[in-house]
Amino acid sequence: MKTPLQENIDFYYNEQGLMVLTEKYHRDRGYCCGKGCLHCPFDYENVPEDKKSRLREARRQRENGEGRG
Repeated sequence: MKTPLQENIDFYYNEQGLMVLTEKYHRDRGYCCGKGCLHCPFDYENVPEDKKSRLREARRQRENGEGRG
């Protein structure tokens, strides 16, 4: 039987009220689901190529603090 998800460990709710899965959750799952999750620790390896490059660029900008006005 699977362990229930724990808030602030496996997921949190963003400003829009959407559930966001954490990097820990993804690592525990063990693979990239291909949906382009915000905290994917697998470098979006199963995301289609056209979307993958956009996600990687957006991540780079977030990490560098770019795009904040």
